[in-house]
Amino acid sequence: MVQRVLSGIVLAVFMIAVVVFDKLFPLALNIAVGVISVMAVHELASALGLQKKWFLCLPSLTAAAVVPFCNEEFQFLTYAAYTLIVFSSLIAYHHETTFKEVAVLYSMVVMIPCALRTIISLRELNLGHGMFYVLIAVLSAWVADIGAYFAGTLFGRHKLCPEISPKKTVEGLIGGTVVDVLVMLLCGVWFSAVFYQGQVEVSYLTLFLIGFFGSLVSVLGDLSFSIIKRSCHIKDFGQVIPGHGGVLDRFDSVIFTAPFVYLLVTFLPLAGV
Repeated sequence: MVQRVLSGIVLAVFMIAVVVFDKLFPLALNIAVGVISVMAVHELASALGLQKKWFLCLPSLTAAAVVPFCNEEFQFLTYAAYTLIVFSSLIAYHHETTFKEVAVLYSMVVMIPCALRTIISLRELNLGHGMFYVLIAVLSAWVADIGAYFAGTLFGRHKLCPEISPKKTVEGLIGGTVVDVLVMLLCGVWFSAVFYQGQVEVSYLTLFLIGFFGSLVSVLGDLSFSIIKRSCHIKDFGQVIPGHGGVLDRFDSVIFTAPFVYLLVTFLPLAGV
């Protein structure tokens, strides 16, 4: 428990630092997302037992590192090149790998960096308050997870998906959703009334929707990667974050929540220009 809390505090401080220093060093967010993408893909490759197959891992890690720095045009070109290299490797090394291994790794390398790249796209949606969008997207996933953990620990009685994630409960899901909604609304109050002293308005409807549906989407992400872990017969994707496991264990929900938030705020902006 202590390790989990301390690691969570370190992650929160790191995220706040990226937000605070964005104007001085805008590439910090791209670098952070790139590092997370590379570590996540590496953990997945290790879970699949592919870490020694350099002809698959090297282009996969390269693509994961490059995508967070690309605009839409270069992102497409990056994945086009990645596709050619990976499937050429399948042909050249067909005695050492299988299409199933390539297909699983390929799909994850397309999904994970693309999903995390929406964190950067969120910043670009609003030139004045883009980092508030980023903060909300990441917090929505993490707060839902924290709320569900404590609500499930204190009140959990009914299993949510026992065959996939035995510790998840219905009470935890409800508690995580309630906490997420409350925190999102409080973030809106802080941003508008405290930070900008009422000079910038926020959409509390959008924040409510992010808190409510974002918590559900985060659980979907968590359960999806839990299935992957079960199929790979592992408990965690790694041990890089004490008390939490690997990078994927901490960012699996963000991978699902960030694109949802991006889609929502595209139509229902969070804050004024």
